[in-house]
Amino acid sequence: QVQLVESGGGLVQAGGSLRLSCAASGSIFSINYMAWHRQAPGKQRELVAIITSSGITNYADSVKGRFTISRDNAKNTVYLQMNSLKPEDTAVYYCKAMMAGSRGYWGQGTQVTVSS
Repeated sequence: QVQLVESGGGLVQAGGSLRLSCAASGSIFSINYMAWHRQAPGKQRELVAIITSSGITNYADSVKGRFTISRDNAKNTVYLQMNSLKPEDTAVYYCKAMMAGSRGYWGQGTQVTVSS
């Protein structure tokens, strides 16, 4: 199993930046990919960014060019660097680990609020 602890959320003005962190522990070598999702009130949870075990990344069209997902293997941590933030980026952001065998684990979520 994998445990995920998120941090870095907060309040920021439009055009500003935040960096979210997700520290993983447990069976980290069994992870197929790590992802960030987000969910705004009354909306479906949506995929924001993915990084695979080989380092390949993909992004939702709405954040492409503004957000960057990365990892620090020495710290077992995945990051989401968010630049040029917009009010529509306001949501709870969740870290997810997808294991070999299609078992998924979620972090507790961290609130990101972008003011205009």
